[in-house]
Amino acid sequence: MTSAVILVVLVATLLTLIHLETTTAHAKNSAPAPTSTGRYGSGTLGPWQAHTKVISSAAQIRHVVATDGVVLFGDSIAVQDGDALGRLLARRAGTTFAEHSWSGEPTSAAVDAMAIWAQQFGLPHRIVMAVGSNDIFDPPAFTAQVDRALRIAGPSRTVYWVNVQVRRTDEPVAIQLADQRNSEWINLQLEQAAVRHPNLRIVHWAEYLAARPGRLRTDLRDGRHTTVPAGQDARNALILQGILDH
Repeated sequence: MTSAVILVVLVATLLTLIHLETTTAHAKNSAPAPTSTGRYGSGTLGPWQAHTKVISSAAQIRHVVATDGVVLFGDSIAVQDGDALGRLLARRAGTTFAEHSWSGEPTSAAVDAMAIWAQQFGLPHRIVMAVGSNDIFDPPAFTAQVDRALRIAGPSRTVYWVNVQVRRTDEPVAIQLADQRNSEWINLQLEQAAVRHPNLRIVHWAEYLAARPGRLRTDLRDGRHTTVPAGQDARNALILQGILDH
């Protein structure tokens, strides 16, 4: 699917959401607006370092590098879904798996972890980046982190990057629309980065959801995190297919 078609699909979805939410806003009282919606309308990223994390042991990381398996760097979605992805990769691709997933972290922190792993353990030839959802609070910072990740990976490794769909349903309509707009902004930056980096492969999670609007309800439980098992299975299957295709 070309970038132009992707953008048309996403824009069409956004326009539909705007129409639906405008109608809803007139029909009922909306929640009180927060004190600040930040520079880009989605608010600001708060402290995340104390949130839940899943980090493989040093022994497991070394085993995955030695067997040229798959490593994952992710946020809260990966904290929930990473273990299931590892089992799927073992069953369908016969590969080992290690992860560094941390709820709430922005892409910059995930790339920091990637740099540490590269220095301490090395990296296998397949790297999954499942981050970007927390970058809706500062979308312009995203491109530099994608480029940094690709520099760390180097041209001989393939980076599979899951694009994002965030529209937090527990937030007021204005913030939901900002979330959607910023998600598409992040995804556009990924598309542009793929032109610069031939070894960057995009896992089109946002397009999968947009293809059938009902999936926004069945596969997302809060406008961002996957439902289990439907959304988890669908997202992990897309990641697996991306790896198997390349």
